[in-house]
Amino acid sequence: MTQVGEGQEAEETAPPIMTFGAPTAGEILAERYELVEHINNDSAGRLVWRGVDVILRRPVAVVLRYPGGDSATEMLQAAVAASRVIHPNLVGVYDAIDEDVRAYVVREWVDGRSLRELVADGPLDPARATAIGNAVASAIAAVHATGMVHGNVHPGTVMISDDGRVVLADARTDGDDSQEADIRAVGGILYHALTGHWPHAEAPLRGATAGHGRAAIPDAVRDASGAIAAPRQVRAGVPAYLDDLTMDLLDAEIAPPSSDVLSAELSRLDIPAEDHFLDQTGTIRFTADGVEDRSPLAAAGGRKVAIGIAGLLVVALVGLLIGINTLGGEDTPVTEPVARPSTSAPVDTTPAPAVRKLTIQDIRIIDPDSRQRNELGDAEKMMDGDENKGWETDTYYSANFSNYKKGMGVWIDLGAPHTVKSLTATLSDSGVSAALFTGTGDFPSTSQGDKDLVKGFKTRIGQPFEQHDGTKMAFDGFNPEQQYQYLLFWITELPSTERGFKVGVQEISVQGS
Repeated sequence: MTQVGEGQEAEETAPPIMTFGAPTAGEILAERYELVEHINNDSAGRLVWRGVDVILRRPVAVVLRYPGGDSATEMLQAAVAASRVIHPNLVGVYDAIDEDVRAYVVREWVDGRSLRELVADGPLDPARATAIGNAVASAIAAVHATGMVHGNVHPGTVMISDDGRVVLADARTDGDDSQEADIRAVGGILYHALTGHWPHAEAPLRGATAGHGRAAIPDAVRDASGAIAAPRQVRAGVPAYLDDLTMDLLDAEIAPPSSDVLSAELSRLDIPAEDHFLDQTGTIRFTADGVEDRSPLAAAGGRKVAIGIAGLLVVALVGLLIGINTLGGEDTPVTEPVARPSTSAPVDTTPAPAVRKLTIQDIRIIDPDSRQRNELGDAEKMMDGDENKGWETDTYYSANFSNYKKGMGVWIDLGAPHTVKSLTATLSDSGVSAALFTGTGDFPSTSQGDKDLVKGFKTRIGQPFEQHDGTKMAFDGFNPEQQYQYLLFWITELPSTERGFKVGVQEISVQGS
């Protein structure tokens, strides 16, 4: 049985470790931890034993270093720091003891294999690689939330237990560690899981150098200039979004996201293989094939001109008769004029209904490309009249929803058909790309229903906004001769924020009659 982070026999470059008074099976350390079986020596020369906590009667892993004292300070400090972070994807640290002649760390025992050993049998499928990357990123985010750094993320410190749990162990703390290195190391984990190779030179991650497993993992495939090949170039079947994310994390020219943003991104991508329905078919087309966008005023243009001319003729006739009456004096008989406009353009004397704020009867979030449906809450805050509160998307790794989805939107039901003059969306940030569509149909109850609903919204209202430089979007291209009940405010591009890409829709208001 190999323990996470301790799975490689000491290499030639491992530091020399003194082993006077080496432990023996049955020995009890600190009057509590019984040594049962020597498993191996890790790549730093430390002894790894399987043991038992005789008080709590649970299996433990005991990592011993000879000697203790100053030479064991880094190991003990790292253990103490790691013990403060409790997370399902982190190996639990129970104790850290310095006896001067030796020092040892007692931690959770995990039955399973390291990622290095698992991938030795062959690269993993994209779904499993994503799940492992998600677990590692989640563990790192928990560490970073405390202000600490893990400093030792590589295939030898990632463990997949026999029950499928993914855990990260063997944190290190020295002055060379950084949170950015931890985040870029996740790119190395994804690359290794997808290809079986380790991107040493392009991503110099702590733990990838000699003494931490580099010699045991094949180097990345490279071109003539030394640049590593993307996972999709190494093997078939790697989705484009996962390939892009991995290479971005390894690219020193691209600033990495924060660990919590990366964790959220991989969490969305971590979908069971049997549910993985993402496709790469391009953007949704809302305009019917072969039908050009029509100006909403085109159909009514001729009639409006005719009505306007008829009205002017009536006014001119009334003015003429009044003038004749005035000039003719009191004896001149006057016949009251009766306006008779042309029958081809009858005048509608009914006053136009006053424009007002229409009541939104129902408002929901449309997310057709996600089955997790974890961004569906707070929709009602977009119609409560308070622009300080609203609905917001999750945080994404890039502006186009990280290639994970084509977009998402807000479905609006006015309760009944209305003449609509305009719709205004108030946003939390500028830089948003969005459009407005109209269609028919009730709100669906499943993500597949979302897909069907979106396909039914083919008529675009007005022009779309591309990276809008304001926080208010006003759509006023409604056809005055048509009534509307269902509208879809569709977001295709997110603005950049301090923690990633996201937007809030604070308020949606519809004007009409």
